[in-house]
Amino acid sequence: MRTGFLIALMLLVAACTPAPDNAVVSRAAVDAVPSSLPAMKNFATHYPQAVPRSNNDLSLDFIELAFRMESGKDLRVFTRFEGPVTIRVTGAPPATLGPDLGRLISRLRSEARIDITPTTSPDANITIEAVSRSKIRQVLPQAACFVAPNVSSINEYKKARRTAQTNWSLMTTRKHVAIFVPNDASPQEVRDCLHEEVAQALGPLNDLYRLPDSVFNDDNVHTVLTGFDMMILRAYYDPALRSGMSRGQVANTLPGILARINPRGTAAKARYVTRTPQEWNNAVQGALGPGRSDGQRQDAAYSAIKIAQSLGWQDHRRAFAHYAMGRALQSGDQEAAHKQYELADLYYSHNPGTDLHRAYVATQLGAYSITQGNGAEALQIIGPHVETARRRENAALLSTLLLLRAEALELEHRPAEARLVRLDSLGWARYGFGSDWAVRAKMREIASLNPLK
Repeated sequence: MRTGFLIALMLLVAACTPAPDNAVVSRAAVDAVPSSLPAMKNFATHYPQAVPRSNNDLSLDFIELAFRMESGKDLRVFTRFEGPVTIRVTGAPPATLGPDLGRLISRLRSEARIDITPTTSPDANITIEAVSRSKIRQVLPQAACFVAPNVSSINEYKKARRTAQTNWSLMTTRKHVAIFVPNDASPQEVRDCLHEEVAQALGPLNDLYRLPDSVFNDDNVHTVLTGFDMMILRAYYDPALRSGMSRGQVANTLPGILARINPRGTAAKARYVTRTPQEWNNAVQGALGPGRSDGQRQDAAYSAIKIAQSLGWQDHRRAFAHYAMGRALQSGDQEAAHKQYELADLYYSHNPGTDLHRAYVATQLGAYSITQGNGAEALQIIGPHVETARRRENAALLSTLLLLRAEALELEHRPAEARLVRLDSLGWARYGFGSDWAVRAKMREIASLNPLK
């Protein structure tokens, strides 16, 4: 299941005012009228990312991803689809869903080596139903999209919910799975849902905060399947594994699989990253989730930082706790929030695989510099991260960085360059934020940071 609020909070700069709790719903809506903005841009080229992991670490991650659910419930046996996998689309899909799904299927075939093909047959292994966000919220209020076993429509799921039919833990093999995605969200949100939910339909049902470079992480930083994710899925569908295997059987088989598909990881030094306690998860959710006061968010973020300190963490989770504190402080104390963002960036900078995390933090640091009238500093902060957002295929983040760059150029009295950068941002913003009014709202929001305006 993909939750909407964390990614929405990350993408909203909102340096002067807090984002409303309904930001996810309002900002993603898509207009039914033709756009007056430049043509929508999308990512036609994928840039594969390396997997800098030891096979020992990959084995531990694989087992925890495959034999536990997000709820913390353990799974008795390993399950996957056996044989070729077929996938179809039903409902009322937006125009961008088909091309984005086609690119995802192509990657799954080439990178994860999964025999997956599109079909129109009602007997498809995976059915993607495109429905309104209101229908999804009626079933799971906090979900942007979700996946369910042994059903083929959201109406069927409503009837079978909380029964043995839709209980993942009772499965011994996967035959039919349904994915429910919004058809009235921004193109990027729909694509992000496709990546996470198709990956979960095929493979792991768990998310781990300790993974810095994966969609199988509740921080929602990565929204497109990474090299790590493809490696996990490739191992999932290795011929040496089969549905019904026990945890011990899979653990004994994994070293041979990983030595074959990731030979560089055999000699790589293991990091043995510690597990993330549920208390830290709860604190982060409290700091960034909806329905809490600023004081409550700050208390929760402080708890996340204290837990990270007590466990001696120096990794991306320590950084994320400081990021959460920055968000909690932002509406009341910009100076204190800025210091927390600087700490987050410092911890991220010492950990590999966190380039995208640093790009998110750069939107906050760059926005602060713009509010201080320091265009040169903002350009220096933003510059290294534009290409990261492009390579990571995050149009909402890319357009935000470009809009911030345009304001910084205005501060540096370079209006011609600012206009070109702002124009470049709009095509990406249409993919990232959807409707014309949402794009224009984002433009106004960032323009309001500029003290000259």
